Amino acid sequence: MTRDELEHVLRASAAIAQEQSFVVVGSQSVLLPYPNAPAELLMSNEVDLYPALHPERAELIEGSIGVLSPFHDTFGYHADGVGPDTATMPADWMSWAKLYYLGEITVMCPDLHDIAVSKCVAQRDKDADWVRALLRYRMIELERLIERLRALDASTHPVEKYVAWAQRRAQEAAP
Repeated sequence: MTRDELEHVLRASAAIAQEQSFVVVGSQSVLLPYPNAPAELLMSNEVDLYPALHPERAELIEGSIGVLSPFHDTFGYHADGVGPDTATMPADWMSWAKLYYLGEITVMCPDLHDIAVSKCVAQRDKDADWVRALLRYRMIELERLIERLRALDASTHPVEKYVAWAQRRAQEAAP
């Protein structure tokens, strides 16, 4: 995915949801702080997002420009309408988030460390690749990632398992 494609999905989402503010929580959020991010971080063809003020409207977006929609068939990328609970991040993630203004659209983007936390929780192969690349390109710092992981509720999350997973990705990312 490219920055232009991300912006296209956001414009289409704004028209569908009749909203101008979105939260982008998936891997392609990297295009907001890093419009020219390394190609290995841009392998996904979906934008995980939800309307900031009306998260329930994500279903409209998913139904209109989601996977296997005519939009997806035409352009080769799509929106994944998600919700506020989709990405597991520390409770205070909003205090680290940044706002991006794309014309009339405002996008809240969690700090990449917090997006990486959600990837450490999911622990899929594609998440390992993404976190490893962020570490290799020094777009996140292992120490801060561990700090953010330890901000999760340890009563409901195996935090030290996540920390060990992140540390393995850092070792793999080392030159």
